[in-house]
Amino acid sequence: MFLRSDTGLDFAGGTVARPFGRAVLPPAPPPTRWQSWGDEIARIDWVPDLGCDIGSRTWWRGVATCAALCAVTWTLRPDLGPLLAPAPAALTQAEWDEARAQGIAPLAFGAGTGRRMAANDLVRPLADAPERPQIELAATLGEGDAFAKVLERAGVGRNDADRAAELIAEAASLKDVAPGTRIALTLGRRPNKMVARPLEKLEMRARFDLAVSLTRAGEVLQLNRHPIAIDRTPLRVQGLVGSSLYRSARAAGVPAKTVESYLRAIATKLSIGRDVHAADRFDMVISRERAATGETRLGQLQFAALGQGKRSLQLVRWAGDGGDEWWDAKGENERRGFMGMPVQGRITSSFGWRMHPLLRFVRLHKGLDIGAPHGAPIYAVLDGVVQAAGRAGGYGNFVKLAHAGGIGSGYGHMSRFAVRPGQRVRQGQVIGYVGSTGISTGPHLHWEVWRNGRAINPKSISFTSVARLSGDELRRFKARVAELLAVRAGAS
Repeated sequence: MFLRSDTGLDFAGGTVARPFGRAVLPPAPPPTRWQSWGDEIARIDWVPDLGCDIGSRTWWRGVATCAALCAVTWTLRPDLGPLLAPAPAALTQAEWDEARAQGIAPLAFGAGTGRRMAANDLVRPLADAPERPQIELAATLGEGDAFAKVLERAGVGRNDADRAAELIAEAASLKDVAPGTRIALTLGRRPNKMVARPLEKLEMRARFDLAVSLTRAGEVLQLNRHPIAIDRTPLRVQGLVGSSLYRSARAAGVPAKTVESYLRAIATKLSIGRDVHAADRFDMVISRERAATGETRLGQLQFAALGQGKRSLQLVRWAGDGGDEWWDAKGENERRGFMGMPVQGRITSSFGWRMHPLLRFVRLHKGLDIGAPHGAPIYAVLDGVVQAAGRAGGYGNFVKLAHAGGIGSGYGHMSRFAVRPGQRVRQGQVIGYVGSTGISTGPHLHWEVWRNGRAINPKSISFTSVARLSGDELRRFKARVAELLAVRAGAS
């Protein structure tokens, strides 16, 4: 695009027209030789980037420019010469001692720190500063730290540190000492500076209910136990669900992990998003320990309840044969759901008739093939007993589990096993690892499920199991429920 002032022409509608009353400028004269040389010199890059095009003509021109500038700088450098000043008067001995006391200089040159009095008739200089008779220190036990090593780093001698660790271990296991525990130390006077100070006293919290101290009696360290009274009354928290069950429980002072445990327990019976309403009331009992020294420690959630008008859901944590599980207040434990995937991956071949990829004929595929990386863990889909774990023809390394209700499951083509025949396994326990043994085209898991000995589609099966307590165990369970319900909400 051109402007009118650039060419003296007007452009309108695609037709060139000479403007009225404006003269046409004559063409510019050709440049002279000096002007051409000046333009050529102006276009030359005298200071190119020496990191690019190394060895080219432009690069050598930049090197020449750099050398020329360095030479000019060296030539024009100033010559200052020495600066003359009068020599200071020599210090007297008293002035020198005073200056040395106030000056900052290396200790190797005899300097001191801070102002001090020079030696005179009333002041006698000491060869060494006297040591304090005792030093009080504090050490903190870190994650994975050895107890004796912590004491040695704090300045305790090796023999005293080992002996202290032995004495503390008599009162409490050193593995039970929580990381972050603070250790108060008192070190005594030493005979000379070439040895470590002796351990005179040690105080620490070995357990939540026990404090210990070490004191020196002559050349021997003695252990003193100081039991701490613990109140184990549980904490009961109740409140209205409101707009959010999680936020309401957190606002009531329940720790986040405890709220998560409560939600997981309730979710085994109800749908949190569909069945829980704003007018419902939550109720939970948490194990708690309160020390006489003022510390409080919260434990596991023991009771989870949700009041919904005339009906109420009450769940109690109870240690059965399979570990801690949630049982309702009647002493029943019901588990519902569908079989989950035994390995993380994608289904590469479904249940049904298919053309075998290696044998090349149509036959019934009795399970699911799940593609997964070699060595990926394989999990048991239900609680059960290992019936077989070994080589099984085209299945390769094969594990067979027997479950309740006439259900069985099999896992083939494993690379290695993690269980043995006769072993009881829990749902979600690792039983082996993905491989490509037997008749296989690559690493994957072949998963089969049988009901009463007949192969069925694993994706179609659901399970419901109900366990009931009886006898003495039921009576103990009922007593536990009554004990938890007797706890007052917010009682201190």
